[in-house]
Amino acid sequence: MRAALAALSGLIAGFCALCVAELAAAAVRPEAGPVTAVGGAVIDRTPPAVKDFAVRNFGTDDKLVLQLGILVLLALFAMAVGVLALRHRRVGASAVLVFGLVGAVSAVGRPEGSPFDALPSVVGAVVAAGVLYLLIGRLAPARTPVRSPSPAAGETETGPVPAAGASFDRRGFVIAATAAAAASAGAGYVGRRLTASVEAGASASRADIRLPVPDSAAPAVPRGVDLGVRGISSFVTPNKSFYRVDTALVVPRVDADGWRLRIHGKGVARPLTLGYQDLLRRTIIERDITLACVSNEVGGPYIGNARWIGVRLADLLREAGVKAPSEGGPADQLVSRSVDGMTIGSPVETVLDGRDAMLALGMNGEPLPFEHGFPVRMLVPGLYGYVSACKWIEDIELTTFDAYDAYWVKRDWARQAPIKTESRIDTPRPFASPKAGTVPVGGVAWAQHRGIARVEVRVDGGDWHTARLGAADGRDTWRQWVWEWPATSGHHTLEVRATDGTGATQTEHRVGTVPDGATGWHSVVVDVD
Repeated sequence: MRAALAALSGLIAGFCALCVAELAAAAVRPEAGPVTAVGGAVIDRTPPAVKDFAVRNFGTDDKLVLQLGILVLLALFAMAVGVLALRHRRVGASAVLVFGLVGAVSAVGRPEGSPFDALPSVVGAVVAAGVLYLLIGRLAPARTPVRSPSPAAGETETGPVPAAGASFDRRGFVIAATAAAAASAGAGYVGRRLTASVEAGASASRADIRLPVPDSAAPAVPRGVDLGVRGISSFVTPNKSFYRVDTALVVPRVDADGWRLRIHGKGVARPLTLGYQDLLRRTIIERDITLACVSNEVGGPYIGNARWIGVRLADLLREAGVKAPSEGGPADQLVSRSVDGMTIGSPVETVLDGRDAMLALGMNGEPLPFEHGFPVRMLVPGLYGYVSACKWIEDIELTTFDAYDAYWVKRDWARQAPIKTESRIDTPRPFASPKAGTVPVGGVAWAQHRGIARVEVRVDGGDWHTARLGAADGRDTWRQWVWEWPATSGHHTLEVRATDGTGATQTEHRVGTVPDGATGWHSVVVDVD
């Protein structure tokens, strides 16, 4: 009985730690909370293979799974410490302080961390240690003083000892546990409210934004980009369906009014500091661009197409006096930094080669969603997101690849990663059972900044058949395709390959995503009735 209540005491102490830390984090910043800080540290130290496994199996829920895992481990640790404290009260309380130290070190050690970020974990741990010490004290058996029957000269009375059959203070334990849990819940509630008020300011700033009419509008989407085949991904990916792959456990909510971007570094003759309104007053472009994540396996879902509005990045760099390496410029890498500490390195030569690299302000006709980088994100057509698409950007530094390795490069990914020519079968789905006869086989193909020239399909390793392509909306977007398959009964394997605008056909060689993107032909197995 006492052991079970000791474990419960540990859980209550852990709950107190998280709630009080929530309140303290509201005074510092939400990302400094212990669960977020430890989770971020875990992500930073996760090998690429494990990270790929998480993305592949949990998709955009990978962060939720990580946070739940941390909470489960915390609960188990708290219960174990509670049981330990039943026999060694001070040792148990000290163990709670050590666990708080782990959270503090994790918070301070984050790329964007500061000494103040240790405060939530430290305060939470101190309160939890005190609560555990108090509750365990209520579980101690009642003790009564016992005297020696007839102490001889020089002998002393014996101290208090547990009374025979003594029990602990049940009523005192229930009162103390309830009070601690209620007070902590109140602290957590206040912390959530304070955090919500800050987030409300960011949401209000986004709601007040009216995107300008672009000075250079995107060309009208040609008729026929959407083939009208059921099952093929829509040409434009809705914001709510657009993939999200990043390391942010807490989505940054930045107030556009206070946002600033700094451009500086090697070869920058005129450093710039720009606010959101400064960007709105500049020449605005609008473009249809397909983004892809390097974590996308062959046939994977981490790709989407949207209409973006923003400021051409090359214009800002030229204004700052930046020259490409081919023009004699000393910097060959542009390092973009996010408000959450993420760093992304992009080739300066690519950004300045005439493509529509931009600082995006809007997505599909509305200001950027918070999940996709509000107020401003960077994107460069033709490069995987981890070397181009910095969300929540606040700093651009010109440097060299030899001088600095960005976040993912330190984790064994390639320094430069142009998007590879790929194609995907969307319909029929794997293990589908279509009826014999004409079956539309369709999907999408992409080779951003090169375009798609041809898509071919084959059945059971036979001859390749040329698919019908949807109309091309420039070379920076994907294209739909379809082939009418005269399907016969039986078990069949469908394969697809694409040829880009340079005449290069995607390779059959199958490799994983590390270090610079997956390759291979996508295949689907079906059973035709």
